Amino acid sequence: MTTMSSYLDGEYDLETIPEVPIPDEISVSYSDEIELQFLIGVLGGSLIPLPVKSDRIINENISGCPVKNAMAKYIVQQYIAAVGGEEALNSIESTYAIGKSKMVASEFVEDDRPNSRNSVKMNKKKKKDMTNRGGEIGGFILSQKRPHLWSFELMVSGYKFSSGSDGKVTWRQTPSQTSYTSPRPLRRSLQGLDPRTTANLFSNSICYGEKRIKNEDCFVLKMEPEPAELELRSTENVEIIRHTSWGCFSQKTGLLVQLEDTCMLRMTMENQIIFWETKMETSIENYGKIKGINIAHDGVTNVTMDRYLENEESHLRTRMQETWRIEEVDFNVKGLTGDAFLPPVDSKSVEGGLGGTVEDSYLMVPVNRTHGSTRRKGSV
Repeated sequence: MTTMSSYLDGEYDLETIPEVPIPDEISVSYSDEIELQFLIGVLGGSLIPLPVKSDRIINENISGCPVKNAMAKYIVQQYIAAVGGEEALNSIESTYAIGKSKMVASEFVEDDRPNSRNSVKMNKKKKKDMTNRGGEIGGFILSQKRPHLWSFELMVSGYKFSSGSDGKVTWRQTPSQTSYTSPRPLRRSLQGLDPRTTANLFSNSICYGEKRIKNEDCFVLKMEPEPAELELRSTENVEIIRHTSWGCFSQKTGLLVQLEDTCMLRMTMENQIIFWETKMETSIENYGKIKGINIAHDGVTNVTMDRYLENEESHLRTRMQETWRIEEVDFNVKGLTGDAFLPPVDSKSVEGGLGGTVEDSYLMVPVNRTHGSTRRKGSV
């Protein structure tokens, strides 16, 4: 395996932070750079719906809470115990994780009109594969530091994507642009890598019910932002209708085994109304203890994206899948200073409510793909 881009240099006389792994079998056959940006932006750079206090465990009193909230707090307490306990989680000053990733994607055109036999079933036609048959292979590194600093770097098929937060702003960077938004945690951190932030996110959730996942009974906790938070992240041309997260916690082990998100947008572009609905589902498994803290080492994320033009009877559906594996993880890394989390200075930056979110990923690709448009946010 080859490597690239260390975070700290010798001039600081500090220990070098492990570099992004580039697997030897990496593929560089991706034919459409814009679509690759889209794939990586959604699977690699999605954020969770709202800011989360992550410096210490939020351990609130259950008494006096509504029943659904009290049940959720009790489930979160069981989760904290399962991943190592409050004292162990609060001892984490910094984290790094190195992993491998394989991504695949394809597109379908779905016709909502009845077929020739007046069936209500949608007619589905595969349009194209967005990746080669073997998938796009890559590697990533995630670094975090208390209280709200994080940095993520992903290399897939020769294409580099990076994002991060210095606690004041969250940024994402591609070869073509840099964008900014309010600070929020990376969704990937909640895929079994950051138990403290996971516990704090769902500490204010409600118990939505139960669900059976892979022959295992789970409690489902639901978390969604207040309307004011969604309004703050919306822009003149893009309205965030909803963005909800669900956490599925095993009744047997107390661990998080599945993370789900849905996001609905209403966009106005070139005098057209476009609706985007995204569903993300991550199966989390293979937990193992690192310095007494239970961390997930394997998982699969499935994404379904539907794009509708108002008043049209067909829509475009994109399916994506990432299979990821954590190769190395450690806590309290020496030499990891705040300088490693500074946002980039880029003249091509885009500031606004959507930068750096899963919503912004939609604006990096042809929006009206069924009509051949390739206009992106900010283009003329």
